[in-house]
Amino acid sequence: MDMKHTLLEALGIEITESTAERCVCIMPVDHRTVQPFGYLHGGASAALAETAASVGAQHLIDQETQACVGLEINANHLKAVNKGTVKAIAEPVHKGRTTIVYVINIYDDEERLICISRCTMAVITK
Repeated sequence: MDMKHTLLEALGIEITESTAERCVCIMPVDHRTVQPFGYLHGGASAALAETAASVGAQHLIDQETQACVGLEINANHLKAVNKGTVKAIAEPVHKGRTTIVYVINIYDDEERLICISRCTMAVITK
């Protein structure tokens, strides 16, 4: 997967595991991902969550004829983070013909849950 010139490159997101049952991505908490007050930006967390869901969903479709795009995402930010890295673990909870739904938990370096997200992916024809 080429991440050059993508949001993943811009935010420093790395994919560390990707299967049909689980996708794990990490992202630094640094100048690219914090809001003006120095804490992880909620939008960066949402981008990390949708990235993990999008990458995981590729295993559940026919990549020759289909693509997955974000249809809906929500995120509950539970704890502030101002340093280190965060890790998103995405697992599918619904694998339908036209939609795939993921639950994504994001943890800090101390394995504390900092964000809970749900992302619905639309399965479209290329």
